[in-house]
Amino acid sequence: MSPVISVANLSKTYGSGFKALKNINLEIDKGEIFALLGPNGAGKTTLISIICGIANLSEGKVTVGGYDINADYRAARSMIGLVPQELHTDAFESVWSTVSFSRGLFGKPKHPAHIEKVLKDLSLWDKKDNKIITLSGGMKRRVMIAKALSHEPQILFLDEPTAGVDVELRKGMWEVVRALRASGVTIILTTHYIEEAEEMADRIGVINRGESILVEDKARLMDKLGKKRLTVHLQGRLDAVPPALAPYNLELCDEGRALIYDYDSKGERTGITSLLGDLRSAGLRMADLETSQSSLEDIFVSLVHAQ
Repeated sequence: MSPVISVANLSKTYGSGFKALKNINLEIDKGEIFALLGPNGAGKTTLISIICGIANLSEGKVTVGGYDINADYRAARSMIGLVPQELHTDAFESVWSTVSFSRGLFGKPKHPAHIEKVLKDLSLWDKKDNKIITLSGGMKRRVMIAKALSHEPQILFLDEPTAGVDVELRKGMWEVVRALRASGVTIILTTHYIEEAEEMADRIGVINRGESILVEDKARLMDKLGKKRLTVHLQGRLDAVPPALAPYNLELCDEGRALIYDYDSKGERTGITSLLGDLRSAGLRMADLETSQSSLEDIFVSLVHAQ
């Protein structure tokens, strides 16, 4: 199956000479949720802007649904719905009017039943006659999603969709995204909430300083790069890790009442058995043991810092 979005050897250089993107290669499959992660200034929004036809590429090629974004701009753009990071909409228009107007911008005939469904799916139906200016920040963001879905796109870009949204509303929006994916819409998500990517995404892409660091299936990424952590809770308090335990690279925490040991659970030897023996030999008495799996946030931070 051919990808719904294909990015080949994409670079973006501004007039000042600043290279915002450097030789990006990326393929996104139909019907997946793809999370694009990276620190501020990494190039995420620039990449999205180019794919959506808002910014021009300097080198390379991008196709959307098989259409070249330059040669077949209108066909490619009609397949895309974009929810930008910033909230831009007419403050004094009603919800119904602004969403309906967005559909018309793509040359689509009026379709009240579709607009009604979109507003109901986004819990906006009871606000349809309200002016945008009267809505909360979370509701305004939902209106932006409704506008992006008004012309029935096959691909939806969500650039920081839950920024400034409270936890309850954020989880509600996750359910909306899942429902969209279930209906066949491809979702590309950028977010600063790493747990959002961990919760939602099928695949993860990490970009930093304009370069693609990694693109990987989420489960495979966490299996491959995720480490396990053993926390040894002590009966007494330590001021420092004993020199005899230095080979284990232990971290002292909880005001000296616990030791942290990171290990690879897939390795031939985890080192846990020898660690516990050496702890006893060092005269340390254990109160409890606790294991945990490193999160996607841990992996993301290590990848960015390693570059």
